[in-house]
Amino acid sequence: MDRISINQPIIGRDEKIAVMRVLERKILTSATELGGNEVRSLERSLKTYLGCKHVIAVNSGTSALYASLLVLGIGPGDEVAVPSFSFVATANAVLLTGAKPVFVDISENSYAMSADDLQSKITPNTAAIIPVHLYGHPAEMGAIRSVAVKNGLPVVEDAAQSVGAQYQGKHTGTLGDLGCFSFHASKLITSGEGGAIATNHDELSDKLRRIRTHGIARNGDPSIFGTNLRMGEVEAAILNIQLKRLTTFLDKRRRNAKELSHLLSEKRGVILPFSVKGGSSNWYLYTVSLDKARDRVLAKLNHMQVDARVYYRIPIHRSSFYRELGYRGESLTRTEHASKRVISLPIHPGVTLKQIRRIAGILLTVVQ
Repeated sequence: MDRISINQPIIGRDEKIAVMRVLERKILTSATELGGNEVRSLERSLKTYLGCKHVIAVNSGTSALYASLLVLGIGPGDEVAVPSFSFVATANAVLLTGAKPVFVDISENSYAMSADDLQSKITPNTAAIIPVHLYGHPAEMGAIRSVAVKNGLPVVEDAAQSVGAQYQGKHTGTLGDLGCFSFHASKLITSGEGGAIATNHDELSDKLRRIRTHGIARNGDPSIFGTNLRMGEVEAAILNIQLKRLTTFLDKRRRNAKELSHLLSEKRGVILPFSVKGGSSNWYLYTVSLDKARDRVLAKLNHMQVDARVYYRIPIHRSSFYRELGYRGESLTRTEHASKRVISLPIHPGVTLKQIRRIAGILLTVVQ
């Protein structure tokens, strides 16, 4: 019985050829403000795809978040509103600047940040908002942006999981002041590691290009604080090919999601994935919520060689590290409810319709 992975990189001959061309040129990276040839090509292609003015490639999604907060001047004494129902990097990027993460509950209509709870968490020290487009589903950006405008706050989108997803006809990552993407090996398109920042702000773009290379300007002067957040030429070369395949990847994920939803649609106790009004998912993860027996279903799927997983069993504010930092009294009811019930199923482009039917069949035999 073949094992069905939760996600897997799909690397072909074209990616290998692109890597060899970089190796033959023997220019593996560039310390210049604008980056190397492959990096610049990737930034141009992503800018066109996303429909934004600027894209700055970096070496990870975490670096994208960190650099975005730095360019906004966020630091000690500031608070940044983030969801707890996310990968820990969302909050850790805030800590890297010396600022304090303030955890916001998720919405009843999605697994993303609740605009109502967000408003209740705003204080005079709040300096930015980081909504997360979790599982590839867009957050309710209309409501979140309204809170941001009302309070005069910048929005940094954590779009690490949502390349290709849209909200009201615009790509996630282009709806706030800055949008952060990840190209980790588990993501829709990948270079192993890698990230990017999208923005329509000219001044922020110029500063970000310096921040990613130790703050050094074109004249060689380290004019602002920065560090080494550069993407290498090999990674950019792989992504230049992967980006051309993104539409095909999205089509296959949507096909698999549609079939799985059809097979599970009439089963009581199984809440299917949902997108907010005006949202279009990239189906990074197909996540269902089970009224009961979540861990029994997970164990059965894993036993039958289906790599289903729970994202995120332990919300960030409940993790050991954040509890040591003093996060103990937060009341995030919907976050904790979801963490006890969600399970993510494989639907990546390498999963066949036959395997989709196998996944659904196993789940349905356990959920009675």
